[in-house]
Amino acid sequence: MTTDEALTALAALAHPTRLDAFRLLVKHEPEGLSTGQLVEASGLSQSTFSTHLAVLVKAALVMSAKQGRQQIQRANIDALRGLMLFLAKDCCQGRAELCEPLLAELTCC
Repeated sequence: MTTDEALTALAALAHPTRLDAFRLLVKHEPEGLSTGQLVEASGLSQSTFSTHLAVLVKAALVMSAKQGRQQIQRANIDALRGLMLFLAKDCCQGRAELCEPLLAELTCC
């Protein structure tokens, strides 16, 4: 991930509505959620939420696919992984004990 890509992703996540939507999508991987479900969870109007969703898509954090008559939104886990690695890449400076607590926190059940 480049610095520009990381900045775009971080800027996209720097809004409560977008951060909440992205975290909700991560929880619903790999099946994703319909746009309607996301709108309902946000409590916003369709048009207002669509603006936020477009920012996440442009930042490559969310992918959209048509499934029947619905648009299914999914978190781009590869982009999340890339952003996390970009942020933590130099955290230990060759000293693994500095990164061990971070890695332990990121380990899923």
